[in-house]
Amino acid sequence: MSELVLPEGWVKTEISNIAEVIAGGTPSSKNPDYFCEPRTGISWLTPADLTGYEKMYISHGRRDITEAGYKSSSAKLMPKGSVVFSSRAPIGYVAIAEKDLSTNQGFKSFVIPDGLSSEYLYFYLKSIKGLAESLGTGTTFKELSGRACKKLPLVMAPLSEQKVIAHTLEHHLTTVSQIQARLDAIPKLIEKFRQSVLNDAVSGKLTEEWRTTNKYKIEDKNLLKDSEKYWSIPEQWAWSRLGEHVKLINGDRGKNYPNKSEYVEEGIPFINTGHITRKGFLESSALNYITEEKFNSLKGGKISEGDLVYCLRGATMGKVARVTPYSEGAIASSLVIIRPLDSVLTDYIYYFSISPQGRELIKVFDNGSAQPNLSAKSLSWFSFPLPSIEEQEVIVNSVSKLFAHADQIEKSVAAAKARIDNLTQSILHQAFTGNLTADWREQNPDLISGDNSAETLLAKIEAEKKANKTKKKK
Repeated sequence: MSELVLPEGWVKTEISNIAEVIAGGTPSSKNPDYFCEPRTGISWLTPADLTGYEKMYISHGRRDITEAGYKSSSAKLMPKGSVVFSSRAPIGYVAIAEKDLSTNQGFKSFVIPDGLSSEYLYFYLKSIKGLAESLGTGTTFKELSGRACKKLPLVMAPLSEQKVIAHTLEHHLTTVSQIQARLDAIPKLIEKFRQSVLNDAVSGKLTEEWRTTNKYKIEDKNLLKDSEKYWSIPEQWAWSRLGEHVKLINGDRGKNYPNKSEYVEEGIPFINTGHITRKGFLESSALNYITEEKFNSLKGGKISEGDLVYCLRGATMGKVARVTPYSEGAIASSLVIIRPLDSVLTDYIYYFSISPQGRELIKVFDNGSAQPNLSAKSLSWFSFPLPSIEEQEVIVNSVSKLFAHADQIEKSVAAAKARIDNLTQSILHQAFTGNLTADWREQNPDLISGDNSAETLLAKIEAEKKANKTKKKK
């Protein structure tokens, strides 16, 4: 701010030279008579009331305080048009009082005089949120002190230009918010698309056209008597049990099970559910490692190339990952190894496991009470749709291509969101360096000079503040 070259008619000052900085207060929570339902007492805000709050104006929080509560605390009633600014947990929430209201001590709010637009100050405080955060102190959480808040810099434009800036910013940033909302909705649509692809993959719809030109039979259909409980599959497919086409291997749960003190920086991977990524691979940067000696002491739960690992319990039950590129490692007790036999492809089993149908089977076989739980045996009983190996290859290739397309869209959306997020700060910067209203100033020179300049306005405000202090002393 100190190196900023301001437009003609603008001035830089400290915020306390313009506004009265007001701290809040909280009545004792032990007395229920100090609090009441919103709109029934004195409006009272906490920073939590502004969490996720997108509107410019606010009139009340989740609860009001009573007259008795107000008198018992250091909370102060501030007039309509005051700008509330959270000073801790977190620093930087901002809103304009739509009516007289008070706050808790998590705010340093600004009661402003004629000559400073509430909307202008609202957007200005948003533009210096990073600066305010950097001035916060504390260990448990950062807090902006009253003294630091008073010394926050304020770039002040002439009053007429303040109103133009606020109006222009409201228009531009509303448009930006609408774009952000649309971008935020896309990941859910992409996930819905992925689930639709998986649904079609394990029900035969994805390869319907392929089957019309590729006739084949499965010699041993091994049809299940209860298959009608589940979803419809093509007549060329067979219903079977998952356990008939994979080997399920539990981890070693005996006396040699590794504990955290035995982890080493380099060695053989020891895999747990936290190492499984959303896209079904192992996160190498998060892996734990054990020594070769510890690995050799384990009696089971050792992976081989082409395996899958599957979480059997807890909130992450059903998470699954390919072990590629690892050909050696061991699993934690919360996982089971799925080792496909010759009748199935690893990636086909993976896609089946994360499909809506595969996930639904978890509910059928969950035998947990205190927490969700599967066993390797129950997993082996999952009803399993079996196409030929040739069709499995077509399914895997089709799903992989469609998922790659979805991944690319996701990356593009993330990049666009980053640009839009940066655009907000860019627009605010343009506003408070005068660039946003350069053309307006050129067309309205009389509204930014002489008695209308910010310098003159600041001098009037400071004179009035000085006069009011003199009156109070008398």
